[in-house]
Amino acid sequence: MFNAFERAVAGRYLRARRGERFVSVIAGFSLIGIALGVATLIIVMSVMGGFKVDLLNRILGLNGHLGIYAIDGEGPARGLADYTALTKRIAAIPDVTLAIPVVDGQALVSSPRGAATGGLIRGIRKEDILALRAVSDHLVEGSLTDFTPGDAIAIGVGMARRLGLSVGDTLTLISPQGAATAFGTVPRIRAYRVVAIFQVGMNEYDQAYAFLPLTDAQVFFQEPDRASEIEVRVNDPLAVGAVVRAIRAALGDTPVHIIDWQHSNDSFFAAVEVEQNVMFLILTLIILVAAFNVISSLIMMVKDKTRDIAVLRTLGAPRGAVMRIFLMCGASVGVAGTLIGTLLGVVFCLNITTLQRWVESITGVSVFNPEVYYLAHLPARLDWREVTEIIVMALALSLLATLYPSWRAARTDPIEALRHE
Repeated sequence: MFNAFERAVAGRYLRARRGERFVSVIAGFSLIGIALGVATLIIVMSVMGGFKVDLLNRILGLNGHLGIYAIDGEGPARGLADYTALTKRIAAIPDVTLAIPVVDGQALVSSPRGAATGGLIRGIRKEDILALRAVSDHLVEGSLTDFTPGDAIAIGVGMARRLGLSVGDTLTLISPQGAATAFGTVPRIRAYRVVAIFQVGMNEYDQAYAFLPLTDAQVFFQEPDRASEIEVRVNDPLAVGAVVRAIRAALGDTPVHIIDWQHSNDSFFAAVEVEQNVMFLILTLIILVAAFNVISSLIMMVKDKTRDIAVLRTLGAPRGAVMRIFLMCGASVGVAGTLIGTLLGVVFCLNITTLQRWVESITGVSVFNPEVYYLAHLPARLDWREVTEIIVMALALSLLATLYPSWRAARTDPIEALRHE
């Protein structure tokens, strides 16, 4: 497409000589602008993609991919009476990895020191909490060996810090649904011993969640031989719809209501998706501004090289050759800036945790405070398809920016350009 003569002339024009430094500086700023735009776009999109995936994994890791509730007179508040048989039938479905009967309820959690906070109390069997990797693999203190019916409880690290509790300490649960007596409603109060403290990495859960053995939760919340729901985890969360149909077929006419994660969190993840798309459009403006700088630098170069263009045309160079020379000049800036920006963005994303710790060690300030944000760290997930789209977009904008100045250069009339020389 470009012959040796055109490459030689374009290379000569890109190497600024004395008196031509200003044009070279403009081209340099254009290159830096494209590089920063591409790098910023890759970094932001990778961080937002990582945030979405990490948040999805943490939410689903603790809550499950879908929940099964009772209906038709046995509403979700009353629970499932035959949860053991239902759990076995659901667990036998091929795409189901785990089915867990749970009892959920809210209670006031207080410590012997007088501190108190609200909490979501979840009753679960010992074998099920051991299979719940989001909890069992993220214990910061204690173990689940003693998580047996009686007085055991496992709490999040945020709740433990707020109440000043550690393993072996006793906390008190106070249920708002008390027992009716002749003197009015008396709240149910029960003391439990902390056997484990977990940290799932999501501050909202670490501060609010506590786990009781299933039978203890049934007694405390007055749900004898019942479960609030059956949580189900599947192989592929994105294919949860097929599993829902398989569960309905397996349960037959059993009156249950099934809610999957896509319906229960649709507004939240839709907001994240919209924000990701808007950020992509906003940051693309950086590359667009850099592309306008390419136009400016090329127009200045064409004005500066008008006499050279006239000489080339007089010596027999066709208009297409002149146009290709300036296309090559502008495209070189775009390609170099895109490659440098891609390298910077990818390296930054691959080392973002190291850079975060380095900044925190120097400043002594938490860059990503878990009390403010959902997660305890800054995630980044490189999507190479997305990176490729950013590279193609940057190259396309850079190439489009060179078309008009190159066309103007090719339209230069050598007679008019040399008339006063």
